[in-house]
Amino acid sequence: MLCKNFFGHLRTVQQHRHQVLIHCIKAGIPIRGFLHDLSKFSPTEFIPGVKYYQGTRSPNEREREVDGYSKAWMHHKGRNKHHFEYWTDYDPIVKMLEPVKMPDIYIFEMFCDRVAASKIYNKEKYNNSMPLEYFLRAKPKRVIEKTTAEKLEFLLTMLRDKGEDETFRYIRRQVRKSR
Repeated sequence: MLCKNFFGHLRTVQQHRHQVLIHCIKAGIPIRGFLHDLSKFSPTEFIPGVKYYQGTRSPNEREREVDGYSKAWMHHKGRNKHHFEYWTDYDPIVKMLEPVKMPDIYIFEMFCDRVAASKIYNKEKYNNSMPLEYFLRAKPKRVIEKTTAEKLEFLLTMLRDKGEDETFRYIRRQVRKSR
């Protein structure tokens, strides 16, 4: 079982990273694709990934069910700027953690990440509406900066309505404008 989980998790991570790289190249941000999720190979993330591997969803979800929290996820979100959870800071006025606006480059990588994850976990059942549906299911509970959420939802909606080619073309134009 351990060997099966080890190679299953390794394959899933590699397939995911490869798919994100493809998407990031199409989006005009190849460096983000090469650097994407390298922390998943750290012992803090990889060992729980093997232990809680199921192949149909993130091992972090299972780790939360078993342990009450995911140490791997806390490590991951604190090191990867393409996760909106990274973008929180202490607000000295309200004296609480508050979401902070993400730079567009990381929103674009987050889009690539979400589409890739949907493809990897849904396999041949995948369709372009799945990343948006996943995003919308958690929308009422999500703590994300408003502009960041709007931009991501816009991209996911464009993917559903106009497809990958048009969405990546739009992102490439935005990337060029920001340089």
